[in-house]
Amino acid sequence: MRLTRVHVPGPLAAGRMCAVKGDAATRLARVLRLSAGDALILFDGQGGQYAARIEAIGKGTVDVAVLERQLIERESPLSLTLAQGVSRGERMDWVVQKGTELGVSRLVPVLSERSVVRLDPKQAQSKQRHWQRVAVAACEQSGRDRIPQVAAPVALVQFLESLSPGGTRLLLSPEGLVTLESLPPPAGDIIVLIGPEGGLTEEEGRAARGQGFTALRLGPRVLRTETAAVVALALLQHRFGDI
Repeated sequence: MRLTRVHVPGPLAAGRMCAVKGDAATRLARVLRLSAGDALILFDGQGGQYAARIEAIGKGTVDVAVLERQLIERESPLSLTLAQGVSRGERMDWVVQKGTELGVSRLVPVLSERSVVRLDPKQAQSKQRHWQRVAVAACEQSGRDRIPQVAAPVALVQFLESLSPGGTRLLLSPEGLVTLESLPPPAGDIIVLIGPEGGLTEEEGRAARGQGFTALRLGPRVLRTETAAVVALALLQHRFGDI
């Protein structure tokens, strides 16, 4: 039977005790109804995982004995950044979840001219924390031991200006002339840029291409923004990565 995986801030070390608190403790004690003596897996997001055993369950805290470290590496050979136009409601949560499962190392929520979602600084900070928690939960489920960074939401122009030279930059576009089959093996980091529900404007597309992005077409149909993210990441992993 597959063991429950729990992320803790760490750092973890074999032979020590660890106090699991907060939502993770609630899930172990009240949702999964685990008890003293039950085995589980802990990871701190820095690589590898630890076999562990519940020693005691208290009010809001689960005391866990950290056992041997298991040097398991499930990270993709690709360094993938997903720059995703922020979409409404649970769609963005879904993109963060599936992007994490598909091996992204960094996710940047991007706000553009046609973005339906508008965030003030306080809302942006709250959303970033929420999406980071979604990424953590996806790592617990998928077996990843390293947690992708979810950046603070940023305007597209600022995102483009912040990029360092080099790497492979792909802009998903139904009008793109390049297909995945014709794409050469990526050099360095890969950035995949996807617009919001209404897509990028012509000016934003030109700005992205001016920063070295290649317009990539996934097929003859126009995909929803959240669908495009999953399809693009899965195909990149299949062609150049580990799927």
